Amino acid sequence: MEPTGPRRPAAEPPVPLPDDFMQSVRAWQESRIILTALELDLFTATADGATAAGIARRLKTDPRATAALLHALAALGLIKKQGDAFRAGPLAARHLCAGSPHCWRTALLHTAALWHRWSSLTECVRTGEPAPRTGQDPADTEAFIAAMHHNAASRAPEVIAALDLRGVRRALDLGGGSGAYAIALGRAAPGLMVEVLDLPDVVPLTARYAAEAGLSDRVTVRAGDLDADDFGSGYDLVLLSAICHMNGPAENADLIRRAALALAPGGRLVVQDYVLEPDRTAPRAGAVFAINMLVNTRAGGNYTEAEYLGWMRAAGLGGLSHVRLTGPTGLVIGTRR
Repeated sequence: MEPTGPRRPAAEPPVPLPDDFMQSVRAWQESRIILTALELDLFTATADGATAAGIARRLKTDPRATAALLHALAALGLIKKQGDAFRAGPLAARHLCAGSPHCWRTALLHTAALWHRWSSLTECVRTGEPAPRTGQDPADTEAFIAAMHHNAASRAPEVIAALDLRGVRRALDLGGGSGAYAIALGRAAPGLMVEVLDLPDVVPLTARYAAEAGLSDRVTVRAGDLDADDFGSGYDLVLLSAICHMNGPAENADLIRRAALALAPGGRLVVQDYVLEPDRTAPRAGAVFAINMLVNTRAGGNYTEAEYLGWMRAAGLGGLSHVRLTGPTGLVIGTRR
């Protein structure tokens, strides 16, 4: 007898997800492999070539686990395997081994530190609170400043080229970190004196970078608090680079107001940061970086051109402009009347 009742539809075969989507979902795996190698300083241990057992002895790690990590890094092309020996590949030898003049390891350790905070993203979205902090290690501060230095040094030539430095004699770099932009300003305008204001645990690092650049006489430092300090007066140029994304709107309005007061008449305030499109979904890097601020700050984020211009108008600045750079960030500039 034929069964009665509604007929169930035939089960459809499973539809695979697109490869590029699955690659994005699993991208953390390769990232974690590289970050663990950086944390262990494994690339330095392979600089001269060694067996997995020898590397494990040097690093005091488990031999089996070390071999698995080395093979994965070889699959990623960062390490070469010849017989039983592992040796850093060209990129790793140049950028990831201690002692290289182009080493990025310290800077990339900042990304390793961020990994643990990003692991709290789900809870951050549930609560609106940043990931918990366990205290700031001096090594974390140095890694953060090194990361910012590498990024800023690569961006500085385009930023400086977008500014007219004629008549600029005194500049203030607020939250200038390593002083990468202050150094670039000093090199671009030989008569320019640049002061970098940052936290007490940061300015010794700033002074070190300035000394390495041979500009200690023209790039000076001042320990201070961006959230509360009077910044002084009479500056021809005040730079706020990669600072505003750490703040909420009210904090930025106050910071820009105090920065504007530090300008001489005709002086310019230059904000460099991600400048979002009105719908806040572009540039892509800016929308993604806003999540970094979600897990790391209480109120930080990225802002639109209209928001920056509004804060500058409220601070009494005129001659407002938005300079779009080739990368994901831009400049918003205002002039003190």
